Amino acid sequence: MSSRREFLCRAANGFGGLALMQMMAQAAVKNGTHHKPTAKSVIFLFMDGGPSQMDTFDPKPRLRQDHGKKLPFTPPTTVFNISDQVFGSPFSFKQCGQSGATVSELFPHVAGCVDDMAIIRSMVADHSEHTAANYFMHSGSGFQGRPSMGAWINYGLGSECDNLPGFIVLESGLIPPGGLDCFSSGFLPASYQGTVFRKGDHPVADLTPPAAAAAAQQRKLALLSKLNKGVVDRFGEVSEIDATIRNYELAFRMQSAVPDLLDLSKESGATKELYGLNDKLTEEFGRECLLARRLVERGVRFIELLTPARSGLDRWDQHSGLENGHRINAQSTDKPIAGLLKDLKSRGLLEQTLVVWGGEFGRTPCAQIPDNGDLSKVGRDHNPFGFTMWMAGGGTKPGTVYGATDEFGYFAVENKVHVHDLHATILHMLGIDHKQLTFRYSGRDMRLTDVYGKVIKDLLA
Repeated sequence: MSSRREFLCRAANGFGGLALMQMMAQAAVKNGTHHKPTAKSVIFLFMDGGPSQMDTFDPKPRLRQDHGKKLPFTPPTTVFNISDQVFGSPFSFKQCGQSGATVSELFPHVAGCVDDMAIIRSMVADHSEHTAANYFMHSGSGFQGRPSMGAWINYGLGSECDNLPGFIVLESGLIPPGGLDCFSSGFLPASYQGTVFRKGDHPVADLTPPAAAAAAQQRKLALLSKLNKGVVDRFGEVSEIDATIRNYELAFRMQSAVPDLLDLSKESGATKELYGLNDKLTEEFGRECLLARRLVERGVRFIELLTPARSGLDRWDQHSGLENGHRINAQSTDKPIAGLLKDLKSRGLLEQTLVVWGGEFGRTPCAQIPDNGDLSKVGRDHNPFGFTMWMAGGGTKPGTVYGATDEFGYFAVENKVHVHDLHATILHMLGIDHKQLTFRYSGRDMRLTDVYGKVIKDLLA
């Protein structure tokens, strides 16, 4: 006797099985949570390279006081053999909003949103080298091949969008060290991996159909259905071909959904100005931020935005020329990020959208001095021992400053938040118990937080 699953697979050349898969995906959306969620989707503003905490959201007056002096303790080994010379921030800070959070002059627009944010000044990570640190921030492991956070979230909750992938990465010229494996599905099914949308009018390769392609596509789907039926008749269960058909059908739907997504002509002039689309310095990242809002509106579950490429700059990774590099990177992203937060809030979307900002680590309070001794080109080295990230919306406790580093900004000393804790907290806000979101692989139940992580309840509204 055939099982219900087998019957649905055989019915209508296997398309009954596709209908079953669709119903299962919808059920995952409804039944995948372990408790009531406060967020439905995540926008991860990934500041590739490692922004300096003491130059952005974690002011350290002691650095200015001791500028040029020797650090009074032996710094840990990170990547480069940097000096022990204290480097005071070249940027001024001021208190902002009703919360009084102190923010660098680098972010005048984001500073206006601090009352919607929870600034975490006590992040810690396990790696000080970009590739391993990027894998760790994205997947909870410093090794290649683990599923990305976006893949885990889609695996746990399913997608609310029929016409677009549930995990989308928006890039504008730079892929982080570690490459596309930062967005991998790892040992999870491939359908959960991140889909990279490149900058330009053709973000997805081979998406635009050639002339008179519709009939050919229908013939391909019919052939795949026939092959699927043959495999099901022989083995009596859903085959890998079902996944292939689903991918083809999603690609077919994307052919109309993506051009509609990219068409910003119906956005008002005020909205475009809000995101900085009328300024050459901010238009690239502004477009990413506006697309992120449009993707949230369409039900995409996890959206990651990557730092725009800037001529002569190495992302946020300023080992030299930090003052100029951080200023340009901040100017490129500040207005678009503030525009995104304000736009989400005005549309009633911020309360259900979790926005996360940060890099893979922070930077040292010591000066990294060029070999030629040019003090105008001073930078900072990598620092995973204490750095800053922030969250907004999606159930975040607004107007919060959480944790602290020491007076030099080197080590987290109060309310440490490990990357595993961050992941656990993000999953919690989406209604997922990080200990229960598992996948059986290589003889054990794997999870995003490995065997670690705790929910930081003080960050929750």
